[in-house]
Amino acid sequence: MPIFFVAGTGQHQGKTTTTLGLAANLQAQGYNVGYCKPIGQKHVEVNGKMADKDCVLFEKLLDFELEPKVHSPVILASGVTKQYLQDPSGFDFKEDILHAAKHLQSVHDVVIFEGTGHVGVGSVVDLSNAEVARVLGSRAILVVEGGVGNTLDQITLNLALFEKAGVPVHGVIINKVKQEKMEEIQAILGPRLKHLGVPVLGYIPYDPTLSYPILYTVQDAIRGQCLLHPEGLLNKVQDYLAGSLIDIDLVDHLDGILLVVNPHRFKESLELMIEKSQELELERVPIAGIVVTGDGRDGIQYTPDEFDHPYITNNRIPILATRYETYDAVVMISRIEVKINTNTQWKVNRAIELFKNHIPIEQFKDV
Repeated sequence: MPIFFVAGTGQHQGKTTTTLGLAANLQAQGYNVGYCKPIGQKHVEVNGKMADKDCVLFEKLLDFELEPKVHSPVILASGVTKQYLQDPSGFDFKEDILHAAKHLQSVHDVVIFEGTGHVGVGSVVDLSNAEVARVLGSRAILVVEGGVGNTLDQITLNLALFEKAGVPVHGVIINKVKQEKMEEIQAILGPRLKHLGVPVLGYIPYDPTLSYPILYTVQDAIRGQCLLHPEGLLNKVQDYLAGSLIDIDLVDHLDGILLVVNPHRFKESLELMIEKSQELELERVPIAGIVVTGDGRDGIQYTPDEFDHPYITNNRIPILATRYETYDAVVMISRIEVKINTNTQWKVNRAIELFKNHIPIEQFKDV
């Protein structure tokens, strides 16, 4: 029975999207696919126990009932690593992972384990990704963001950790490759990795839609409050404009625009957006939502009535309020790190489609 361990060369390389694509496409081939996040950090509570957030996403995709001890056996919550370093004898992390793996292998055709961070993460509790992959007897899949120099450095560094642990590397997936760089990167990385004796499983092009946040994420980033139309908080944000600099020609998309404006310029900025939309004869409302900024003082002093406007009401545009000034709010929004979750189904679908179109699934069958 094949066991795959999906690791990355760091955060935000595409481990979860790769795992999604692999799991969904194997499932489409008729395989009963199991999933586990052996070591997690960001967690949610499930039936009174902690489980990694990614498990919730895969519970829906693969249609299983989430059992923390099986699908998320080790959670390094706040304070756990310190406790471990003080007295490792009080923890059975390795046994917990092996118990979960044994159960999953008994009920699934294929099991995919998703790592955390780069291959060395987890060493603080003597269970780096490389060590977990070794204990599981799995084959490693390494995911790295597309590039040349830094990409090769990161691949070499992380492969060394797998090699030291004696973990066979099934291959490398080059992710987020900019289309204009695709041929160049393939021409350089292909021969180099062949020289290293590591198969390239495929190259996945960069897709900006996977980086779009939703308004829920924006609300969290700016520590905001929704004043109007919370049903639209799942709207995706493709670009943003500061109210004092509205020029629709500056944005890359004429859809999903987030307007960030102080309350004194709210009406003026909104009507300018409406005017520009009419000039361009847009068929749909280009505004995903509006952030009304503050003056930096604690507390949000606005009321929904202050932003009552027929365009807002008719199009059900969400209004978020934050205490931060416009510049600070824009900086916070620009720094949002986006993860796929159950609220972004279009991203799930796109990740699966990208994998299907660019990574031959036959490479993972009959291993």
